[in-house]
Amino acid sequence: MPLPFPKPNALHEVIEEPTLVFEKNVDIPLKDGKGLCRGNVYRPKKAGKYPVLLTYGPYGKDVPYSDFHGSSFSEIPAEQKSKHSAWETPDPAYWTGQGYVVVRVDERGIGASYGFLDTMSDQTSSDFAEVIEWCAEQEWSSGKVGLLGISYYGGSQWRVAARRPKGLTCILPWEGMTDYYRDRVRHGGILSNNFVNFWWNNQVGPMQYGNPEKKPRRFGPGVFGPPVGPECLEGTLSKEELIALRRDQTEDNKAHKYLDEPYHASRVYKLEDIDVPVLSVANLGGILLHLRGNVVGYLEAGTKNKWLYFISGRHDLPFFLPEFVDLQKSFLDAWLKGEDNKGWTEGPNARVPAVSLLVRKGNPGFNKTEYEQTFAFRPEAEWPLARTQYTKYYLQPDLSLALNSAPKEEKTISLEALGKSDPIMFTATFDKETEIAGHPTANLVYSVTKREDGTTPKDLDVFVTLRHLDAAGKEIFYTGTAGDPVPLAKGWLRASLRAINDKSPRHREWLPHRDYESKDVSFLEPEQKYDLLVEIWPTQVVVEQGGKIVLEVATGDSQGCGIFLHNEPTDRCVSVVTLAATAADFWTSRDEGDFGGKNNLHLGPENQNWLCLPIV
Repeated sequence: MPLPFPKPNALHEVIEEPTLVFEKNVDIPLKDGKGLCRGNVYRPKKAGKYPVLLTYGPYGKDVPYSDFHGSSFSEIPAEQKSKHSAWETPDPAYWTGQGYVVVRVDERGIGASYGFLDTMSDQTSSDFAEVIEWCAEQEWSSGKVGLLGISYYGGSQWRVAARRPKGLTCILPWEGMTDYYRDRVRHGGILSNNFVNFWWNNQVGPMQYGNPEKKPRRFGPGVFGPPVGPECLEGTLSKEELIALRRDQTEDNKAHKYLDEPYHASRVYKLEDIDVPVLSVANLGGILLHLRGNVVGYLEAGTKNKWLYFISGRHDLPFFLPEFVDLQKSFLDAWLKGEDNKGWTEGPNARVPAVSLLVRKGNPGFNKTEYEQTFAFRPEAEWPLARTQYTKYYLQPDLSLALNSAPKEEKTISLEALGKSDPIMFTATFDKETEIAGHPTANLVYSVTKREDGTTPKDLDVFVTLRHLDAAGKEIFYTGTAGDPVPLAKGWLRASLRAINDKSPRHREWLPHRDYESKDVSFLEPEQKYDLLVEIWPTQVVVEQGGKIVLEVATGDSQGCGIFLHNEPTDRCVSVVTLAATAADFWTSRDEGDFGGKNNLHLGPENQNWLCLPIV
């Protein structure tokens, strides 16, 4: 590091406030001696030993929520916001009032924490585990540490819990992915680049330790907040030094395509190693980032004390609403304080059902809390539901979906690769009210043909979407991550990574397991048909009598993606070996390479094209 290693507690401050004690920049040593974490500790005014609520992440512990995302901050209830509030984390003023110590820590290399920055890495989890053990040993701690937070502050909980640090007592990952590769950066093997670019450049990069530049955070198109950045109380670093002291996810995820590469392998862990109680909160509208991980995390966590709770609404808002704060508090009080008036400590399905399923029925609209509140919660004993009937609807030449009836005629539909053709829509109409809840899949039979110049595509990308139409044919939208209108569900698959490992203990008929390793790559031969089984992310909906489910098949992103686009040229357009020598050559030839050309969908009695819906 160009800056000298900090002296012990060089920036430590203690501030007595009317309702709490605020310690800023408390040193948390790291065992490798190459970095230092600093945290803010918020303690109840009355001295004593309290359970700890801990967050560890990259957005800057000292950046006020009101600056990080002002419009969001204005919408959360008054009792959940204070001058100490920060994005996606529990509010210290509220939780210290409930008898907790709140600790908010900057990840190594972020904000006030000295060292090399490598988000979502093995280093992240190792440091986080050390921070948990440090919290458990402090004089103000009862020795019990709970984890509570949204998104990054949720996803990191799974990884660190699998390390079983001393003192960790329970976790509450709220919209937190479990699988770095499958949930976040490579949907079906296809690089999901646009969100990572936005996230890194807008939220993480500006907060790197030693960065002197304060940068306005973008809230939406043309909407910016005040400039934010680290306080840099120990000095600043040059642009070159900052680059040398970080791993940049925007570059790393372009360069590393497979799970057997060291970069990705270091981010893999075993959910079955988690042995503390888990309350996993999954947002049904999070169809492009966290939803899958919350559900799979529940399925595979090793602990016997685990619950799955489905919600809806915008990504940032439900966490702070009274009914959900009550949920958080009852779970945390039970495991961290021994105050259990709900029955959590008796185990799933004793008094608290293992699954709370949100039943989405009707068309109330999207992006308003009162709309979400029209959906009802229903207790369930397991996920997927034991009474599920996995029902196949076959794709027909007339673009209908026929229940349990393969087409009698053959038809080939050709689509231009790389999103150059409009999607194809296959529609099923329901003659009675029907509930869909679980994990859909779709099998599609594809081929590629030689191009006019004699070259052949080696690969193709499949994008599928499930849409819900009412009896009048109007699409029903749901609330997406940023309040945007989203469909029911999406799924993706890169054909060269189609291999399924059905010997894996993680494999299920309704959740096909792919290893996504370099050894699995199998490029396409021209004029040969390939069965492509697409995993579609979990969902729930009640279709009214006369309502419709549409299977949309496309070669690129379509409505409902928001900022979660898959449009990186070096991933989707041209293989590394075919990159042109000059920029001009690149832009004239980029539509060829591995992907450009015709993707042919083959319908007919000999081809297994179907959508499998989990009907309950």
